[in-house]
Amino acid sequence: MDTKCRIKEMMEERNWTVYELSKRSGLAQTTLANMWKRNTEPTIPTLRAICNGFGITMAQFFAEGEFVELTADQQEFFNNWAALSVKQKEMLMDLVRSMK
Repeated sequence: MDTKCRIKEMMEERNWTVYELSKRSGLAQTTLANMWKRNTEPTIPTLRAICNGFGITMAQFFAEGEFVELTADQQEFFNNWAALSVKQKEMLMDLVRSMK
């Protein structure tokens, strides 16, 4: 996968300019523009910031095919899930199953 092409595709899907991605990712416009001008690949921290700007994870960025973008609430749920013990996860899953 060409990382810069993927970033460009995602920008085009959203009708974003480099300025918009810069604003949303917290990166300088020159940092983003130089990737294409100098034909360099983004560093991991830069790519992480870009993904944050798009509202996706790095795994979603590299996923082939369709992926589901998480809402802020869903992202918060999964972040909290990761901090639970195995027993707490089992209890939460039982609770969720009982709500169907």
